[in-house]
Amino acid sequence: MDLFSADTTLCPIPIADGELSFLQHLPLRLTADEVMARLRDETDWRAEHITVWGKRHAQPRLTAWHGEAAYRYSGMTLAPLPFTALQLELKQAVELASGRRFNSVLLNYYRNERDSMGFHSDDEPELGAEPAIASLSFGAPRSFILKHKRLPLTVKLALGEGSLLLMAGTLQQHWRHGINKQSRPCGPRINLTFRNIY
Repeated sequence: MDLFSADTTLCPIPIADGELSFLQHLPLRLTADEVMARLRDETDWRAEHITVWGKRHAQPRLTAWHGEAAYRYSGMTLAPLPFTALQLELKQAVELASGRRFNSVLLNYYRNERDSMGFHSDDEPELGAEPAIASLSFGAPRSFILKHKRLPLTVKLALGEGSLLLMAGTLQQHWRHGINKQSRPCGPRINLTFRNIY
């Protein structure tokens, strides 16, 4: 079954030193609740550990890696699981909206307000010099924060149900991004970041 309609337009967000585009809601035939439930139930979620400054830490969220190639970051090597049928259909919708092709996806499951993602750049060599990364979100909205590496610039975006964010160009060279813990309770969120591994 085709999950998407052809009416998708990513809108550029003016930003120094990179490319950023946003779509408030990627049209899908399945409801966002249906997608969220299937992603939660059909994904083999893992509690991974990463190495930062020589110390091993548990990631404050659950993750899964699917696609055609292994991925290495923060002292970990992720062996890919095959795409699920739902992931392939979401990938097709994201590729249609973004005009980009992707061969892998990292899924992040934020179980509540205490789960987070530390500030980082997706600048691993296997992503290429100017990687395009498409971030698709379901569930509770969270604030996505970008901080420039050299300039006093910060960008905050509310990534809500069904939103699509495309980071491209030199953005990973000049910016770090992350999601902070929250003090207010919030429900679960699942984020898929589609990328191309060379």
